[in-house]
Amino acid sequence: MKLTDTCIDCLLSRVVMECELVSADKACTERTVVSCRDLLASLKGSSLLHPQIASAVHRKASQMIKNPDPFRELKAAGNAQAMEVCREVRGSLGTFRDVVLASVIGNTFDYAVKDHEVTSDFSRFFAGEFEKGLDVDDTDRILEKCSRVVYLTDNCGEIVFDRLLVGFLKARGSHVTVAVRDGPILNDATMEDALALGFDKVADLLTTTGGGSEIGLDLAKMPANLAKAIDECTIIIAKGMANFESLHEYRNMPPIAYLMCVKCEVIAGITGISRGSKIALLRERDQT
Repeated sequence: MKLTDTCIDCLLSRVVMECELVSADKACTERTVVSCRDLLASLKGSSLLHPQIASAVHRKASQMIKNPDPFRELKAAGNAQAMEVCREVRGSLGTFRDVVLASVIGNTFDYAVKDHEVTSDFSRFFAGEFEKGLDVDDTDRILEKCSRVVYLTDNCGEIVFDRLLVGFLKARGSHVTVAVRDGPILNDATMEDALALGFDKVADLLTTTGGGSEIGLDLAKMPANLAKAIDECTIIIAKGMANFESLHEYRNMPPIAYLMCVKCEVIAGITGISRGSKIALLRERDQT
């Protein structure tokens, strides 16, 4: 996925949010926004994918505001909210479709998208969205391919429900590799979050996507153990829009299950699926 003017506006709004989260003064905020805007201008015509450019911008913002993890408190709050709801609902999640839907609802814990609002009452929100179900539901076809899974996580909050989904897959005999972000960026889950939730006790391999503070998946930066897992897997489960933005550009990949809420018009245009939709979308293996 290439950078659009809409993407630039969205990215810069997140830079402003990062400044607000660390209580940066007006002068620091202005310097940071200008620096990030200049970086975007220099990268817009490059061959880099959107997540690669966005990662560079957020690394620049963190450098300017002198804080490597401005979303740290929001991440902790998201995990706490999700764990409270998880305790309420986990006993009623009996099928693969149920745990996938819960995980997709969790994908709404996303502070990286302009005009996407993260609910303050997640319990009520979860109940309403669960009743509505998935808007695109390929779960039966996805489950058939889940003998060897590479699971690419996305945000804090939702990672609580990812833990349930990984546990479900392990209970049915799947081999599961879980990859989290290599360093803090936005409110994406890192190894610290995964270990706190016990992913090391349930996954066959817990690793990172590599590249330091990098959203999405850059094939050139991923560690050797993740590259090997992808070569050997029967399906990649990719959570969230950044992983979609990376993977939909790559060819000669295993089947990919995109589990996410469609939170912006750019992704809606690419997928042909309305903004706000909750999807479990299977992309079959291609050889082109």
